Amino acid sequence: MICKYCGTEIADKALICYKCGNATTEPRIKPPSEGPLFDKPRRSPVPVIIIVLILLALILLAWFEFYR
Repeated sequence: MICKYCGTEIADKALICYKCGNATTEPRIKPPSEGPLFDKPRRSPVPVIIIVLILLALILLAWFEFYR
């Protein structure tokens, strides 16, 4: 097979040209056109804060009931 970018003869099953480094076939899955590939969406800290506040309220309530 001949590389369509630089004209070098390469193996028929080659995925990239060893001389120019270009891919010989189109990728099966196209990468996203914008943004990083591995960017995880960030969770909101609000649920954690609410849980902590509820736990603190329960602890204070139990403490007041115990020392009453």
